[in-house]
Amino acid sequence: MTQPEAIKLLLEAVAAGNISSSLALKKLEHLAFEPVEDFAKIDFHRQLRTGFPEVIWGQDKTPDQIVQIMKAMEAKDSIVMATRIKPKIYEEIQSQIPNLTYYSMARICAIAPSSPKIVHPGQISILTAGTADLPVAEEAAVTAELCGFKVIRLWDVGVAGIHRLLSNRQVIDEADVLIVVAGMEGALPSVVAGMADCPVIGVPTSVGYGASFSGVAPLLTMLNSCAAGIGVMNIDNGFGAAILAGQILRTAQRLQKNL
Repeated sequence: MTQPEAIKLLLEAVAAGNISSSLALKKLEHLAFEPVEDFAKIDFHRQLRTGFPEVIWGQDKTPDQIVQIMKAMEAKDSIVMATRIKPKIYEEIQSQIPNLTYYSMARICAIAPSSPKIVHPGQISILTAGTADLPVAEEAAVTAELCGFKVIRLWDVGVAGIHRLLSNRQVIDEADVLIVVAGMEGALPSVVAGMADCPVIGVPTSVGYGASFSGVAPLLTMLNSCAAGIGVMNIDNGFGAAILAGQILRTAQRLQKNL
């Protein structure tokens, strides 16, 4: 049960006289956030405010910290995610949380249904310039799927062999939001944006030789794109791209309802 559903049921129980206001207050006392020992404060109100639950940044946290946060979140959130989880760290976490799923390419572990349902209209298409960009692209894809969005993948269609992209033009045409992931010189988002009639989110990766400066070169290319209207994420931020794409689709859905 999601947090909004739980709150609605609680309010209905109070209105019906099935639960006292003092007990309801007790249940709501940690609604805004809940401390986990002295190292974390879980923001359970985030899904109410933004439409997306809080997600654990796994890198730089200890396995024990991740386990404690996940267990606290599992009781209240329908989906619990941790990003940037290395295989060895996953094994340590999974030994304490057996129902954990690991998406190795995306480096995400999650407590979630084995086959997440599509609950939002629209399609997010994710493209990569090269195979080396897959970890960032899969981070975006898995995040979007776990959040209930339909995702189409198209890998290794960079500008060095532009015919690979052009032969898959239907992926661009059918998308409602495009996430384009590229390293090296980062030219692919500009090319795609010149062909698309939907929002394009560029994600530079830290893939490339020395002069790519660990992703700075593709970042600057995307920021300086001559194709108007490209949104650009930070280097390697596939997660952020997925959330932005999801917000675009959710906003479009809300506007459609208001027509």
